[in-house]
Amino acid sequence: MAKREAITRYHAIINKVRTHTASLKEIKAHVEKYFEANDLDLKFSIRTFRRDLIEIASLYNIEIKYNNYKRGYEIVHEDDTNSTDHILEAFDIFNALNIQESLSGFIHFENRKPKGTENIHGILHAIKNRQEIEFLYQSFWKDTSENRRIRPLALKEFKNRWYIVSEDTKDSKIKTFGLDRLSNLCIIRKKFSYPKDFNIKEHYKHSFGIITPDDQKSEEVILSFHPHKGKYIKSLPLHESQKVLADNENEFRVQINVYVTLDFIMEILSHGDQVTVVRPASLVNTIKDTLIRNLKNYN
Repeated sequence: MAKREAITRYHAIINKVRTHTASLKEIKAHVEKYFEANDLDLKFSIRTFRRDLIEIASLYNIEIKYNNYKRGYEIVHEDDTNSTDHILEAFDIFNALNIQESLSGFIHFENRKPKGTENIHGILHAIKNRQEIEFLYQSFWKDTSENRRIRPLALKEFKNRWYIVSEDTKDSKIKTFGLDRLSNLCIIRKKFSYPKDFNIKEHYKHSFGIITPDDQKSEEVILSFHPHKGKYIKSLPLHESQKVLADNENEFRVQINVYVTLDFIMEILSHGDQVTVVRPASLVNTIKDTLIRNLKNYN
């Protein structure tokens, strides 16, 4: 319980100073509300708070300091806001689920196969220590599983699934494997050198999902959404390159720079008649042909 209380304090402090510079009194009031919502007993003192700031810097790479001019505490350095967001979100969900059984009827889980996250710790250990790993992998396209040996480079999330990005020991090509289809993980003592020309962010810069075509260039895609649908696309962009070209009562138009892959085409189709591809012409034709084939299924 003590660990949960400490982490809850860390998250409450981070959430408060992320919004604006806050005094110790304001932070304490926010932490109290956080603890009350999670049905926890609060132990908060200036000594505890100072110790919490040290732990936050160590665990999250977030440096919080007092600003004499603004008379409050603020974040002066945050290493990776995206990673922090995921950590805070995961702990909020954990806290929400760690409730009395009498409330369990108000939570409805998807009926799905586990995501394979039990292997994340071992995979991260192998990535950090540059150790090869072996596992059995069940591809969607094959009837039987096969043994694979790879050099793990990074973990990637896409649509609530986790993937390991790796260099295959057979051909040294970059490949991805879904953690939910991976079993019998074994960390090999054999060390490897991280590819000097590989950068996870650059590798997926123009990708929608996990596919990165070797022989294909990214394209400028312009999509026009129904204005109501546009509100969702604005709050949850399709891609990090998304730029808003128009946002009015007639349409929500965006421009993105991506590889036009099957994953991306399926994403466009998932929005039905709420989206129109403006360009490129090749993508317009692909969507048209797909919709025509779909209609034939209902003849």
